[in-house]
Amino acid sequence: MGFASPERGGHALDLRHAQISDLPVTGVVERYPAAHVVPPHSHSRGHLIYASTGVLLVKASTGQWLVPPTTAVWLCPSVQHQLTAVTAVTAHGIFVAECYTAQLARNDCVVHVSPLMRELITALVKVPHQPPFQARDVLLGQLLIEELTTVADLPFHLPWPNDGLMGKICESLMRDPAQVSNAEVVAQDHAITSKTLHRRFLKSTGMNFGKWRQKMRLLKSIEMLLQGMPITSVALESGYESHSAYSVAFKKTFGCPPSEFLASAAGTREVEEGYIR
Repeated sequence: MGFASPERGGHALDLRHAQISDLPVTGVVERYPAAHVVPPHSHSRGHLIYASTGVLLVKASTGQWLVPPTTAVWLCPSVQHQLTAVTAVTAHGIFVAECYTAQLARNDCVVHVSPLMRELITALVKVPHQPPFQARDVLLGQLLIEELTTVADLPFHLPWPNDGLMGKICESLMRDPAQVSNAEVVAQDHAITSKTLHRRFLKSTGMNFGKWRQKMRLLKSIEMLLQGMPITSVALESGYESHSAYSVAFKKTFGCPPSEFLASAAGTREVEEGYIR
């Protein structure tokens, strides 16, 4: 968050009152069109980013996170980040006072948004940032903090290398997830040995080359799924030889097959649209 939608000029949002409010939790909501990029920025408070409709890609120095419906990204205070609307999105930004963030995750991560958490977020973005406040305004934020202490990390995080050459390699792989070049070929293309590639890749991402590549392919595939591409086409575009091989890998990583994931995302959109109407 931090910037208005293009329809409202795309200027930086005035979040001063949200950042210094006496309320422990404040929030804003914005709608962004597909492909819109919110430039790098940061917030003094902890930041929860939830897309009630659409898909957001959050990039920070510590990694990249995909935010499909039913999930949210938690960022610690002062973490610089950039947002990209993979599809048209309704994005909710929740700000948690730093004195309360010690109770929450110490690392940036993706968390599940339960129906209760979704309702709390929806209510909090309507609360004014300046007094007079109602007792309910405080209680909503306190309950959201309690909910956040109970949720576990989800596997929607892609660690990003702090090594310039490894970052260049990762960017190349992301531009074409289906490319079949193995580590030896990739290393040769960049004038290093495969042993050096594996060592530097593991050191800078915490994952080996093969696992990172598979994770990247699966996360990129979610973008295609939610844009309406058939599952078989998504599988092939993501570098898998068949629908079944892709489904097995998807379920192993995310806990459900792609068809079930899509059904869950569709259900979330229907709920959101019902509130809008």
